[in-house]
Amino acid sequence: MKFIELTSGSSVKGEIIHAFKSEKSIPEANTKYNYILGAVHGDEVEGAHLAQELFKWLAETSEVDMPVIVVPIVNVDGFKLKTRVNGNGVDLNRNLPSTQWTPEAREAKYFPGVAPLSEPENKYLVSLFEKYPPRFILSFHSWYPVINYNGACKEIADFLTSHNKYPIEADFLTHPTPGSLGEYGPQVLGSPVLTFECPVLSDTVTLESIWKENEEGFKKLFTSKVIETFKS
Repeated sequence: MKFIELTSGSSVKGEIIHAFKSEKSIPEANTKYNYILGAVHGDEVEGAHLAQELFKWLAETSEVDMPVIVVPIVNVDGFKLKTRVNGNGVDLNRNLPSTQWTPEAREAKYFPGVAPLSEPENKYLVSLFEKYPPRFILSFHSWYPVINYNGACKEIADFLTSHNKYPIEADFLTHPTPGSLGEYGPQVLGSPVLTFECPVLSDTVTLESIWKENEEGFKKLFTSKVIETFKS
């Protein structure tokens, strides 16, 4: 599948945020896009690696032809510095203007910013959403192996867990995420969001092993057209 690079964004520290759009063989009017996002939290290298491997495969395969937007590294400053937060010390996944956004933070690492959508990385992301409306958003993170979905994408969560056996959680009841993409997507964009949490690196878990245990599921997800046919 061929990708073209879109107009880039800029981080707090002036780093380039790259984004790519697939070129469908037959463009359609009123197209909605399937988004793949990596490194919203800069220190979550496991999720970033999975997003990059999936993007690499999509760019090489001829088996997939669908509208896709990829932002491999959203939080480029945090990724470079190995920090969860961006260059302003803001958790980008608490900074989106959902109805639950709050200036309060349980811990410093969850600091939501001085106002919703205060951060350039999220402003860029929202500008993409406005120009290329999402049908489905897949956001890669790292915590413990779990598939969290918000909105009507349980079919995709079920499909993936049938391959990797990760548990599914519709809502993190003990881990509230005000201002998160999981809230913002369904509420404001009308798009379901699947937050894919990878295991973290350890003596027995490597970047290669994380991709290996998920490679089949993601390749089959895209080649089986489940993403295109599920009822969002």
